[in-house]
Amino acid sequence: MSVKKNNLTLYNSLSRKKEKFVPLTPGFVGIYVCGPTVYGDAHLGHAKSYISFDVIVRYFRHLGYRVRYVQNITDVGHLQSDADEGEDKIAAQARLEKLEPMEIAQRYTIRYFRDMDTLNVLRPDISPQASGHIPEQIEMVQTLLEKGVAYEKNGNIYFSVEKFPGYGKLSGRNLDEIKSGTRVGVQSEKENPADFALWKKADETHIMRWKSPWSEGYPGWHLECSCMSSKYLGETFDIHGGGMENKFPHHECEIAQSEAANGKPFVRYWMHNNMVTVDGTKMGKSLGNFITVQDALKEHSAMAIRFFILSSHYRSTLDFSKDALDAASKGMERMTQFYEKLQKCKVNPSADDGAMQSCITDFSNTFHAAMDDDFSTPKAIAAIFGFIKESAPLLEAGLSGETRERALSVFKELVENVLGLTFEAPREANANVDGLIKLILDVRAKVRQEKNYALSDTIRDGLKALGIQIKDTPQGTIWE
Repeated sequence: MSVKKNNLTLYNSLSRKKEKFVPLTPGFVGIYVCGPTVYGDAHLGHAKSYISFDVIVRYFRHLGYRVRYVQNITDVGHLQSDADEGEDKIAAQARLEKLEPMEIAQRYTIRYFRDMDTLNVLRPDISPQASGHIPEQIEMVQTLLEKGVAYEKNGNIYFSVEKFPGYGKLSGRNLDEIKSGTRVGVQSEKENPADFALWKKADETHIMRWKSPWSEGYPGWHLECSCMSSKYLGETFDIHGGGMENKFPHHECEIAQSEAANGKPFVRYWMHNNMVTVDGTKMGKSLGNFITVQDALKEHSAMAIRFFILSSHYRSTLDFSKDALDAASKGMERMTQFYEKLQKCKVNPSADDGAMQSCITDFSNTFHAAMDDDFSTPKAIAAIFGFIKESAPLLEAGLSGETRERALSVFKELVENVLGLTFEAPREANANVDGLIKLILDVRAKVRQEKNYALSDTIRDGLKALGIQIKDTPQGTIWE
């Protein structure tokens, strides 16, 4: 499959401007995205990040590129401070749950992929675990020591930021600002408070430890991504993505150690997604204001959640609210109803399809223009609803078989395959569903006649949890 005409521009966090995308290797895109630290269930903030990059990968493939998508699993080395202090996040959770750290990592890795599968996020091509790449990390530390940009103190290895002139180029911070904002505290052995750990010596209580030339210990969080990305994508690759909160220090440190070790530019395009907020405050585990994917799924369908996330640009904040998710549910329902209507549209061989053909072409062009403009999913969704509004009246008289198939093919490709918004099977696909719900409602009506309102409410709430809304009216109970 050849690459379609490339009009794609994306915002490069490194240059702080939109740039035309030109891959390092024609026809191939290498993408690395920082994956989860697996010590808890995924929340909607994680969903925004991984759905956003899922659509980016899907769109590259739609354009005809061969994509290698690498997304790591952090199962060691990510400390509670997100820097060089505190307990390992996974070890801390293991202590709380009274399990081995690797049990925690395995448990939440499985649950993470379960949640992403539910949200129709495609699996990465490679999901490397940090703990499985310790030899590569030791090798990079040795290289940095040999090049004189790292130093050893009491079994710990630190990167000297002053020996890398480009430090701060991604975040826009200068070294004086970084120094003044760094806590020294127990890390006084550092030559510079802004230096960061490449390897940490494990104390007696630290379970997760490996032998190295310097000490029994574990790798620094930043080092892990540098090693895993370069192993699978090369020392220079196309796109590195992640949350905006990782721009500094995580991604800044990745650049410094990778470019110092390899003597080459590390990443050509840096992409950062923004956060989900609750009442204007970042959603996060540390603040206790997060909504897990599983909790959200109790109230809303997976596709409503996905629609909700794609209704904002990946670089924009997205404020969580029940009203917004309810609106997303209605939007998804409208799309599904149109798709069913298109499927059932009668074939009329004598139909004049000129208007519909123009509608399809305009829709495709508008959708692609939106996605070519830094993957603007809100504009792409607007294009979908524009197409629905313009074309729905044209279906009444029927379409030729060829035009109907083209409309179905384009709509399905752009909505399902690019945005990943899958249409639920029409209710008629299961002839027993209507009868089953009628039976439940008849039982509920009998229960209400017997004035057992508690059981009646339990049935109502149970149906609601399954996505079936019922309403009692003077004419009887209706459902949708």
